Amino acid sequence: MLETDRLLLLQPELADAGRMLAYAIANRETLAEWEPLRQDAYYTIEFWRDQATLIADQVRMGTRAQFMLVERSDPDGPMIGQCTISNIIRGAFHAGYVGYSLDRGHWGKGLMREALARAVAYAFDELGLHRLMANYMPRNERSGRVLAALGFEVEGRARAYLLIGGRWEDHVMTAITNPR
Repeated sequence: MLETDRLLLLQPELADAGRMLAYAIANRETLAEWEPLRQDAYYTIEFWRDQATLIADQVRMGTRAQFMLVERSDPDGPMIGQCTISNIIRGAFHAGYVGYSLDRGHWGKGLMREALARAVAYAFDELGLHRLMANYMPRNERSGRVLAALGFEVEGRARAYLLIGGRWEDHVMTAITNPR
C-alpha cells in the first residue's frame, strides 16, 4: 500500500474483484474514448477475479506494479481510479510503461497527479527503475498536462500506435528518468 495526502494506492487482491468490476462498469462510457474496445466478458466478476490473479502473478514476477486508487478517508469505499507500471523490463533497460485512469467525478481535483507522483517515486526508489514511459493521444490534453507537471518529457509522436475504440490512434510519447 502506498499513501498520499488524499489517497491510498492499493495492490488489488482477489477480494477486490468486485470493486474493480464496479469501477469498470461505472466508467464504461467515459473510458471507452481512451481504451481498446472491450468484450462483454470484461464487465463480469469472473473476468476481474482472473485479472486480480494475473496482476498478483505479474507483481510477484516483478513485471508489473498495479494500484487501485481509493480515498484515504474511505479505504473500504469504491475504487476511484487506477495506475499501473507494466511491461517492466530489467537488464540494461530497467524501465516500464505507466498507464492510468480516473473516475470522471474526480477529474479536476489533482488526484491523478498526486497518485502518479507517488507511483513514480515508488518505481524509482523502491523498484529501482531508471526510466518510465507514458504515451497519450494528442487530443487528451488533460493527460498531457498531468505528465508534463510530473516531469515527463515529450520524446516524439507515434503514428497509428494503439487500437483505441476500434481506431488506430496516434500517441505522444513521453518519458522520465530517475534523477538518482
